[in-house]
Amino acid sequence: MANSQTVAIVGLGYVGLPLVLQCIDSGLGVIGLDTDPTKVQALNSGRSYLQHLDSERIARLPERAFEATGDYARLTTVDAVILCVPTPLDEQQTPDLSFLTSSMEAIAPRLRAGQLVALESTSYPGTTEEAVAPIIERHELVVGRDIALVFCPERADPGNEQCTTRAIPKVLGGITPFCRERGIAFYEQMIDRVVPVSSARAAEMTKLLENIHRAVNIGLVNEMKVVADAMAIDIHEVITAAATKPFGFTPYRPGPGLGGHCIPIDPFYLTWKARAYGVDTRLTEVAGQINHAMPLYVVDKIAAALNDRYKAVRGSRILILGLAYKKNIDDMRETPAAKIMSELSKRGAELAYSDPHIPTFAPMRAYQFDLSSIDATPEHLAAQDCVVIVTDHDAFDYAAIAANADLVVDTRARLSEHAPNVVRA
Repeated sequence: MANSQTVAIVGLGYVGLPLVLQCIDSGLGVIGLDTDPTKVQALNSGRSYLQHLDSERIARLPERAFEATGDYARLTTVDAVILCVPTPLDEQQTPDLSFLTSSMEAIAPRLRAGQLVALESTSYPGTTEEAVAPIIERHELVVGRDIALVFCPERADPGNEQCTTRAIPKVLGGITPFCRERGIAFYEQMIDRVVPVSSARAAEMTKLLENIHRAVNIGLVNEMKVVADAMAIDIHEVITAAATKPFGFTPYRPGPGLGGHCIPIDPFYLTWKARAYGVDTRLTEVAGQINHAMPLYVVDKIAAALNDRYKAVRGSRILILGLAYKKNIDDMRETPAAKIMSELSKRGAELAYSDPHIPTFAPMRAYQFDLSSIDATPEHLAAQDCVVIVTDHDAFDYAAIAANADLVVDTRARLSEHAPNVVRA
């Protein structure tokens, strides 16, 4: 059903672009704003740059309902502005709000009374009130009277086709009750269930709790993995057995480290902000340290496995299977594969990778590799001194990997640990 309302979505990445599609499906008019001209050109040409959103779907977007642009002046015409911009950490693990504040500095002069501004980018409790609201109010607009300002964090499960943007409940908190009610009315047009909380700070803390819950539990099973390995116990057998308990246990699986924008980063938003209140977040920080150490643990297991075969890491041909941080997606953000490759490169390994979802190694802030994906053919597998399963994409032929690789270091328990050429890590 057509809707007279229009929305501007600022930031057209993994969060913003799916939201564009959901808004249009709900009958809203959408202006997609991004400072990357290649994204703007691709969308206006009907091409997608995200694997899970195919170009056919982008090409079908009605011209009357959607336009991508880099022109902030277009914001004067919309009813709502939703920010989906990066909120990374700097090298000192301190929140970097530069993308958010620079976007708001460009947005605020174009705002007018009656508009809704929503922040979906994850950050520490207080960001919406302390960093966003003051920029708006410098332009003679009062938050809670002229502008409705809310925090409504993105929730997504990449690769899970059952969890659509519409179906995932949205937590929403406003700077004032007026802001909250305006936000609820807007989001209810496109989300099946909106979950109001008392404030923007409560919504910000909710998002952090969700992700820290996962980070802490993954840190626990990663630590248990290291202990179990030292005791010659299969941690995956233990987790499967523990999961038969019908209450009080949630199974998490260990891996080579954390990836994605949320889980490796969000705990540090809380630990940084908690210090301002004189609170130590010891459990959260220890879990972060454990998870951060897992790529090096994998590298040490690779080195030990090669050493058992009278080989050194230096000069060994090592094939990394999977660059994405999670199986069956093309997202490399914070991927542990990059950290593993970096350490192996420092130790002199000759690296290659195979990932059916990532044809070339995209430049990252901390890691640069001039590599393209090779097919995991029997010939390529047999030519390696070591094959490392980092991301267990379903597209890989695991029987062929086991049959043709001389040595497999398996971080995802896809192969039997009893095979003579398989080492779990």
